[in-house]
Amino acid sequence: MRSRSCYASRMKFVTIRELRNRPGRVWDELRAEDLVLTANGKPVGILVSVEEGNLEEALASLRRARALGAVSRLRKRAAESGARKLGGREIAAEVRAVRAARRRRLS
Repeated sequence: MRSRSCYASRMKFVTIRELRNRPGRVWDELRAEDLVLTANGKPVGILVSVEEGNLEEALASLRRARALGAVSRLRKRAAESGARKLGGREIAAEVRAVRAARRRRLS
């Protein structure tokens, strides 16, 4: 397993091949810390250890983090496109236009 300093100094990376060929070693590492799963040198997933009674809480936390990331990306795009400057009426008009276009496509 390798570490990469470009993400976090303690972040460990494991390849799909390592997971397939040495699962016991990967599970041992996972007990100590979370791992980034890579394919062809690119991150494709995160392996996170959970305790038996903590699964629902862990999933909820991951989903919250994913939602916060999506909101952050939306805010960044809005700032870049100028949409951040739109007022309430302009936003409502845009929503109506998108909904009307969607209805036309579905009919």
